[in-house]
Amino acid sequence: MELYLRGSGVLRAQWRLLRAVREPTNQHARCFCSSSSETDPIETHKRKLVLWFSHLPQEEKQFGGYFTPETMHVDPLILERLPEECRPPLSFPGPSAAPPSPSVTVEQLFEGVGGQERGLNVILYGAVGTGKSTVVRKLVLDWCAGTSLTQFRLVVPFSCEDLSQLGRACSLRDLVGRKYLHLKKTPLLSGEGSQAQDVLFLFNGMEKMKLDFRIGSNELCSDPNEPQPSGAVVVNLLRKYLLPEASVLVTTRLSALDRIPKKYVSRYAQICGFRDPERQRAYFTSRLLQQSQEANQGDGPGPGPDSEAQALIQLLYLNLQRESQLAAACFLPSYCWLTCATLHFLHFTDASAPIRTLTGIYTSFLRLNFGGEVLHVGRGSESSQEQQDSLMLYVVRTVGKMAFDGVSKKRTSFSEGELEQWVGGKTKTDEELQQLAVFRTDVLDFFLVPCVASGAADPGEEKRYVFAVPAMQEYLAALYVVLGENKTALEKVTKQVSEAIGQAGEDVNALFNILSKFIPLRIFAIFNLLKLFPRLFERVSNLSKGHIARTLAEEMFRTEDSFNEDVLDQVEQSLLGVHGPQPRHRDDRKALELYPIFMGGLLHYGNRVLLQQLGCNIKSTTVSQITHTLRKYLVREISKQQPPEELMDLLVLLYEFQNPRLTAEVISSVRTVRLSNVRMTPLKCFVLNSVLDCAPPSFLLDTLDLSSCHLTHNLLKMLWPAFKQTQHLKLCDNPLLESGASCLLEALSGNHSLQKLSLMHTGLGDRGALELAGMLPKHTRLQELNVAYNNIGDNAALNLVDACREHPSIHTVHLYLNPLSDGGKQSLYVRGGDAAGAVARHVKVLASVTEGADLSEDWHPILAVIRENASSWDRGRVRDQLQVFLKDLEWGRRQQSSFLKRLHFLRVERGIRQTLRMLDKDMPPAK
Repeated sequence: MELYLRGSGVLRAQWRLLRAVREPTNQHARCFCSSSSETDPIETHKRKLVLWFSHLPQEEKQFGGYFTPETMHVDPLILERLPEECRPPLSFPGPSAAPPSPSVTVEQLFEGVGGQERGLNVILYGAVGTGKSTVVRKLVLDWCAGTSLTQFRLVVPFSCEDLSQLGRACSLRDLVGRKYLHLKKTPLLSGEGSQAQDVLFLFNGMEKMKLDFRIGSNELCSDPNEPQPSGAVVVNLLRKYLLPEASVLVTTRLSALDRIPKKYVSRYAQICGFRDPERQRAYFTSRLLQQSQEANQGDGPGPGPDSEAQALIQLLYLNLQRESQLAAACFLPSYCWLTCATLHFLHFTDASAPIRTLTGIYTSFLRLNFGGEVLHVGRGSESSQEQQDSLMLYVVRTVGKMAFDGVSKKRTSFSEGELEQWVGGKTKTDEELQQLAVFRTDVLDFFLVPCVASGAADPGEEKRYVFAVPAMQEYLAALYVVLGENKTALEKVTKQVSEAIGQAGEDVNALFNILSKFIPLRIFAIFNLLKLFPRLFERVSNLSKGHIARTLAEEMFRTEDSFNEDVLDQVEQSLLGVHGPQPRHRDDRKALELYPIFMGGLLHYGNRVLLQQLGCNIKSTTVSQITHTLRKYLVREISKQQPPEELMDLLVLLYEFQNPRLTAEVISSVRTVRLSNVRMTPLKCFVLNSVLDCAPPSFLLDTLDLSSCHLTHNLLKMLWPAFKQTQHLKLCDNPLLESGASCLLEALSGNHSLQKLSLMHTGLGDRGALELAGMLPKHTRLQELNVAYNNIGDNAALNLVDACREHPSIHTVHLYLNPLSDGGKQSLYVRGGDAAGAVARHVKVLASVTEGADLSEDWHPILAVIRENASSWDRGRVRDQLQVFLKDLEWGRRQQSSFLKRLHFLRVERGIRQTLRMLDKDMPPAK
């Protein structure tokens, strides 16, 4: 499995897995010992390493779990250079900039080590998300397979975070035996002769250990059997005082490079991530194509997920070649993973996959990079527990605060002065300054990158910075709010006073209960007044939670965002780019509609569990208070008629909540869902189904409007659950084609409430109309059928009308804008109105604005439909049908003897001629 954000969180889980592998039960231990004499311990070591390093984290299993290191790995750029040659923080060389030196591999860094008296110490360093842990992972697996580092007989990997937790001293051999039982007696670590020259020690994440090379802190030791603190063992290995023939590979972040004196380092190499679009494209291709091939298994003929994945990769590559903001973000392989995970969520979601949310993807992304991370201050024992802050909480209080300020002011780029103001602008103590220095060196580049657009047009323009991925700004702003970090001055003071009095009150309360009999009443009353502060804080806190709910609702239903594209399309455009003419002037005020959706998603229990691992605790009482207040806002807003895109955003919000009870209460007040002109995707269909599925069993929609939604057969199948809960289903202007009728009616087979079905302009044709006629008896409650503008001829139309006449409840059929002959229209009117048979019923047939020599009583709705859709339909075909209507009207007018009836005909003709003039001028017809 290939995961470039293989940060400490995932590796920590792997170390726990390794402990389980090496700590068998007594019975298994006896079996192992009995076979260990017969098995080479090195081969046993390789097998166990493969088992361990091939472990998939939960974040990968949710995408199907079919990725392997062999198929997924793309080598990042590795440059051999000294730390002082590194680029400064918050600088981006650009994909077109040539590297200062040729790329190297880790194996090349150890070339020529065999036969030397002293092994090499190699430091592989890089910022968060550049791929250090992934390189280590692939390196170990390749050694186990015999394809890399073949000069070493033994590779011993360690997690520095794991070593830093060891409480007692132990020797090097005991340390290795404790982590790898099968290597406890290996002669390669005995220190005798030069056997250790075949050994490579690998220490991943050295920044987690407080190494101290001072003799006074860690004495010299060359005995691999001498117990020492774990830090002293590592220090003496690097000093080449302990097993000097052995080689050592250390991975670390930039801020910790000075912890190892340069005299102990043989070579430095920096891992630089994916610096060019070709590496990025290789990563996207390997990931997206594998996902689509897995999704494509079992699909029928025709274009499937594989062709869609090819199109996605092509659009991504075009966006990367333009040196877009995405290219700057994907400089870090971690963001390549986030991009693939988001695209997989947007394009390959289906009902059989585990439930995923966009908020969950971003939360998992941060957990994989920063899970359990803390900001340390000081060296060695000087660092106390109080001086270790959650790194993610520090990110929220600095970068998240800046993100919130940007969202509040609708800005997505920031100047250097604003960065200085929000990120560490109020630091005072030496400890805070040290934390800030580490944060700026290691982490700030992970979230912020130089704005590609700034300075492109005007070199003298002030340099500005943006979030690596636009949605990350909205996520961090939402997290900042939900964690309650944007407290007012009253809330902060009230909390501090409340906590102080609350702590003191518990200790003094018993004493005052005794002294209350002796002290003056006034003093006793003052003390009781002070005890009210915790209650006051509770009230202020409840108001704060209500403010969070109000903020979410206000941001969700902003009037100025009403006519934007739905939020899922906005996310896709941020990754794939907008293809076509670009605006000359950059508008920094953008719609930030993910912000309230992330606020809702962060309240979900699964996300709160992951955030707790990051040191960000959202209490259940807080969630309950926010949800209680939010419910009434959502019910009030959803009862109003929302634009289709805004309604889709609201459905996404309810889906991100993953709160069935709240969703049921909100959706129960809905009677109409109008999503016309929203580009439906598998994800949007899944969201719609999931939300409607939360409604009570008796819930029914009056209307579900999915007109002009680009629905296909696969999407129709996904929407089957939603179709069963509606009375009027509108699927107009979707390319259902001839086979769509049978697919649709199969989907509607379980619907016993459908009364109106609108299939206007869906390309049914004669065959679709005949299939529709054959399946009508299964839908006994259907009352009205609209198949206008479907290229249906005379015979198919007559068969369909006959089927409707035999149906127990259908009373109206729409057939206008179909290529019907004059004789065919007359037959339809006669056939529909003839109810002489014992079974057949009267059916109103709408085929034209006239009925023989008379004006149809339904001419007005027919023309209204044409005017409403003329701008989006085939102009030539609409014009031809309007000309036919004119001929019918002129003939009917000439047959009338009444002057008033002729005036009525002229009025309708005038409306049609006006529509024709509008079409000729390429203007939308007047209502």
